[in-house]
Amino acid sequence: MKLLVTGGAGYVGGVCATVLVERGHEVVVLDDLSTGNRSGVPAAATFIEGDVAALAGEVLDPGFDGVLHFAARSLVGESVEKPGEYWQGNVVTSLALLDAMRAADVTNLVFSSTAATYGEPEQIPITEDMPTRPTNTYGATKLAIDHAITSYAVAHGLAATSLRYFNVAGAHGPVGENRVVETHLIPLVLQVALGHRSDIKVFGDDWPTPDGTCVRDYIHVADLADAHLLALESNRPGVHRVLNLGSGEGFSVREVIDVCREVTGHPIPDVVAPRRAGDPAVLVASSQKAMTELGWTPTRTDLRTIVRDAWAFTSALGDRAHSAPR
Repeated sequence: MKLLVTGGAGYVGGVCATVLVERGHEVVVLDDLSTGNRSGVPAAATFIEGDVAALAGEVLDPGFDGVLHFAARSLVGESVEKPGEYWQGNVVTSLALLDAMRAADVTNLVFSSTAATYGEPEQIPITEDMPTRPTNTYGATKLAIDHAITSYAVAHGLAATSLRYFNVAGAHGPVGENRVVETHLIPLVLQVALGHRSDIKVFGDDWPTPDGTCVRDYIHVADLADAHLLALESNRPGVHRVLNLGSGEGFSVREVIDVCREVTGHPIPDVVAPRRAGDPAVLVASSQKAMTELGWTPTRTDLRTIVRDAWAFTSALGDRAHSAPR
């Protein structure tokens, strides 16, 4: 297949583009490099640097078999402080892409959505039929795009799947997490092991969980990539599916830190800090629907496997990795 990957210089987009190339697909990556890394784009892919909204209409033509849409602004805190940039960069850009797809008669789409659309869940594990009440602008923009995709599927026969990620981690070959602004737990802990941070903050140790720290569902980025290809291959005209992607198992912040200590061989000091407003105690996905509809089975769910792959990437990057001051 010939595929357009928007945001293919980012973490998840870069891994998915790499897996697609490995499996023999023709890949075109469109990314403005505002948050991505050119080095994350596979050498065998065609790379176009620029804004998705501005260039999608020029890039797409009837020769494309599908689009995987990852390009987005994705920092929760920033989205609350700069909502306009998120509505413009996420929703307006996605509408432009949908119109470009329609004009080029490209009808197959996989969209990178998020568990942030659910907000604070009423029950665990989270299923796709639970209420969507995002608590920040980032989650709200992703939910708005999901609604837009449903409208295009009904009106124009678009075949689409939105994949709602939980905590993505790990690495695949030359592509891993390497952001200027890092907010995810595992890469932050590994930055401490590298000496780029003096310690890791644990936001609250009095949560109603077995060890008092928040519990999250971690999914390996390579398992995530597998699900994208399965979705692309099984999309049906006029149907928009929404599927959760997680491992179905929760690990606490302390468990993650302990595994990082074991894998890296570093002590990794931690400091307990006050709880963050809006943090749920537990977030764990039910991915049964994805398993049933896609035939998807995550195979890299062991936390040590996820951390080992992330550490192999991060330690190889060494001092070239983005890091915060001590």
